[in-house]
Amino acid sequence: MQLNQFFTSAFAALGITVSANSLATGTTHTIPFISEPIVVDGQLDEPHWQQAKRVPINNITWPYENLPAPVDSYALIYEDSHTLYVAFVANDHEPQNIRAFYKDRDSAWDDDMVGIKIDTYGSSQLAYQFFVNPLGVQHDAIENEINKSESSAWDGIWDSAGIITEAGYQVELALPMRMFNFDDVDALKNLQMEFVRFYPRSERLRISSMEIDHANHCWICQMPQTQGFAKARQSNHLTLVPSLVLSQDQSRDVKADESDWDKDNNIEPSLDVKWGITPDLTLNATLNPDFSQVEADVAQLSINNSFSLFFDEKRSFFLDNADYFSSNLNLVYTRNIASPNFGAKLTGSNNGHTVAAFVSDDEYTNVIIPGNLGSSLVSLDDKSHSAAFRYRYDSSKSLSIGTNITARSSDDYHNALVSIDSKYKFSDFTTLQVQLMGSNSSYSDAFINSLCDSSKECAKEAITPCSNRYDCSYSEALLRVKDGDYDGHGYFVALNHDTKYYSVFSNFHNRSAGLRADLGFLAETDFNKWTSGGEYRWYGDETTWWNRTRWYTDWDITHNEAGELLEKEAQTSVMVDGPLQSFIELGAISRERRGLRHDPSCLVIEGNADRFNENEIIFFAGFKPTAGLNTDIDIRFGNKVDLANNRPAERFYVRPTLNYNATKHLNVRVRHTFEELETTTGDDIFTANLSDIRLSYQFNLNSFLRLSVIHTDIERNADNYIANVDERYKSLSTQLLYSYKLNPQSVVFLGYSDNGYQDDDLSSIRKNQRTLFAKFSYAWIL
Repeated sequence: MQLNQFFTSAFAALGITVSANSLATGTTHTIPFISEPIVVDGQLDEPHWQQAKRVPINNITWPYENLPAPVDSYALIYEDSHTLYVAFVANDHEPQNIRAFYKDRDSAWDDDMVGIKIDTYGSSQLAYQFFVNPLGVQHDAIENEINKSESSAWDGIWDSAGIITEAGYQVELALPMRMFNFDDVDALKNLQMEFVRFYPRSERLRISSMEIDHANHCWICQMPQTQGFAKARQSNHLTLVPSLVLSQDQSRDVKADESDWDKDNNIEPSLDVKWGITPDLTLNATLNPDFSQVEADVAQLSINNSFSLFFDEKRSFFLDNADYFSSNLNLVYTRNIASPNFGAKLTGSNNGHTVAAFVSDDEYTNVIIPGNLGSSLVSLDDKSHSAAFRYRYDSSKSLSIGTNITARSSDDYHNALVSIDSKYKFSDFTTLQVQLMGSNSSYSDAFINSLCDSSKECAKEAITPCSNRYDCSYSEALLRVKDGDYDGHGYFVALNHDTKYYSVFSNFHNRSAGLRADLGFLAETDFNKWTSGGEYRWYGDETTWWNRTRWYTDWDITHNEAGELLEKEAQTSVMVDGPLQSFIELGAISRERRGLRHDPSCLVIEGNADRFNENEIIFFAGFKPTAGLNTDIDIRFGNKVDLANNRPAERFYVRPTLNYNATKHLNVRVRHTFEELETTTGDDIFTANLSDIRLSYQFNLNSFLRLSVIHTDIERNADNYIANVDERYKSLSTQLLYSYKLNPQSVVFLGYSDNGYQDDDLSSIRKNQRTLFAKFSYAWIL
């Protein structure tokens, strides 16, 4: 209490108003108990719906603040101690304008939509989201207030159906209580719920069952109390998901004359288990899982970039309750684990205490070696082991304290990290986040030499820092591991004051040269970075053509641990939300940064890495002018460092995107990236084109057929490169995938994929990999 009073007085002295933490507002709903189930068909013809609690949904909460809705809608809700039943009646004066298409799960967010948000503990830290479009397409997610994220990667098993009527549309949901973690100590459960309708026309209106104060950016905190489930108890449920994967992988050396295809046939059975050990503790286990990518990642250009690319996790074992491991920094990034033979995960939450842990092995060792001018991914054939532990205590809606422990090891190396973090809300507007880290890492000679050019000798004793010797292929990653053993530390502090009309923030990152978080995604180390900035907002009303305008600016400066300047940057942008669901941003960035090191055997910055100025203009515009059409364009141009040749250059970048529903069932997604880099005198350095095309035909709610084509074409002017490079590189990847999903875990996948490439030694793209695969799995809920 004294600490809170101290900071309250401090902010008052700075002219910042601090109020007490707001409690969830609005009427408290009581959910009736009715022992009768429903047939989930969207018809609402069961007589017991008349006894359900009726909740009006009539308040616009975005982009306006608490205005009457232009359409009528309401929710009906009851429970039978095992299942929460929810129905929505969404009336519409012009039902012909309802936006609804058959899509795969979690991919129809642009449609009309109704749904429910549930905070099962009433802690204002985590909320489940369940939404359904008028045709019954499901969307679920977890909203995390700790790190201000929404993850649609989480998938529950629940039932829903939707129908379009002459007056609008109706939706029914049946949400089994076994999906949720909740406290069943008290007879009458206290939850927080919000019922929501999205109404996309020229504007996308968010219509709610509650009022929301835009000055308080914690919307979970404002959800009203809901009571019920007096007879509900967490069950020791058991789910078994056996799977069978059949595949044939084919590969060949396209540069060898008359090269035949090498074939590898695989039959891989596996088993996933989910067991509710106690009402508050869940065990997930997987044996011999198939962790191959069923669907291709979104294509990204990596040219003229010295840091590792980030890819989202898509595998169900790691996604389930993944939010339990989250903190202020990304310390658990499971895409580092490639091919495990087993995995086990334990998660639970009770009375403000949240715990999560997992262990797994891996057939490979994938490690991101961080630096301050670049990072590298090391991939070894050695088997490795990984483990993570997370504990968080929410002492109140204002204070959370947690710790993370992660470890990775193989025969050639080990890494361990311990972290302590905290988030404290002084008021609805002011938040302090702190995270402390310490790590220990050790690398063997074999690991170190794996970073060397295989054609040259590069043992530890051959590395003489700052020697200007090039008898081995030095890289920053090599110098970051060459001493074998490393201890490191780091911390993160962020203070944010965010009101309805403006926000100001300041944060500081510190990571010592020896800090490693090998189970996370921290691609930078050996730096200190201070960032400060703010944003001012203007809100329109029914009389203005726009509904929100924002002006954002920030400034940051970064040094290495020795105090040498790495980068300083200022940026500003203006963003406008307008008609046709449009979003337009115009911004500018002015940056002073380092190029790569002249002497790669030396980590020193001053006198070893030139300073360059980068000035860039950014323009982004997105529109959703009509049902089924979503298009945007991202344009960037200005000065840019040519990292391959360590010199200033001129860059032009454009990325248009089109997402078009040609019919209720057929969807076309096209994204093309074009990037061009020229010398300051106008000579070409490279031209890159990347096309990502996806054609999907959704037969019904359960099945689709998708064709994916990813094409890369990079043309370099070899005369403008210091090192030898391929003048032309092309690649082509295709995938044809049929999917049938009874639910997220009961699936059938049938597919074919191939990859090919062309370089200066080849006259055309030649396929070097082909795969045929089938996957069958079924979830037995016991």
